[in-house]
Amino acid sequence: MSEPRYQAIKQHLLDQIESGTLTPGTRVASENRLSEQFSVSRMTARRALEELSDAGFLFRSQGLGTFVADSRPMSSMIEIRNIADEIRERGHRFAVQQLRLEACAATDSQAQWLGLKSPAEVFRSMLVFLENEQPIQLEERLVNPELAPEYLQQNFASMTPHEYLSQVAPLTEADHIIDAILPAESGIADLPNHLGVDTVTPCLRVSRRTYSSRGIVSVATLIHPGNRYRLGGHLNFNPRSSI
Repeated sequence: MSEPRYQAIKQHLLDQIESGTLTPGTRVASENRLSEQFSVSRMTARRALEELSDAGFLFRSQGLGTFVADSRPMSSMIEIRNIADEIRERGHRFAVQQLRLEACAATDSQAQWLGLKSPAEVFRSMLVFLENEQPIQLEERLVNPELAPEYLQQNFASMTPHEYLSQVAPLTEADHIIDAILPAESGIADLPNHLGVDTVTPCLRVSRRTYSSRGIVSVATLIHPGNRYRLGGHLNFNPRSSI
């Protein structure tokens, strides 16, 4: 018996993902295109995309299309905290260096991650947070202007972007990915100088997308010097819950 046609579509897409032809963030062919390519109905093509999305290989964005997901293993037990609160709770001095605060044209991929249609303008901030005068985090953040229209008028020396956005667009959920990188892999010019590290110092990168009830609020990249910062926490488990 020949395999169902939707399975053939799934295998075709999986082969492209495995070979690197389709990389994370790449848009895959639409239902219409796949139905023409494989001579099947749109319903059959939709089933293939839905099953790959359910399995975590793809993710679908309303009105924008279907994209390849990043399938690398990741931890899910991360508490979203304000860096200023962390530093002050340790009894240390908190300070901010503002490197950028501007409106800019979003790339196609940046617009997709914020749920915007290209061409789109977004707000961009880049800040360095210091603990006892020592850089501990560089934050580059892209913000959806529709949900935080006064973002560029804020003084982030007195209130962090996280604090401000939590007020104007309260957080309801978030995606995050954590990985280890070298400064040259960050895509941020002069990162070693901003963080006070050399070019071979491993860094911890947290990539985070936050949502409010009205949509995607921001996409942030947080980079910490690996020799000055750790992620951790305390977990409580309900003995009645199943694992």
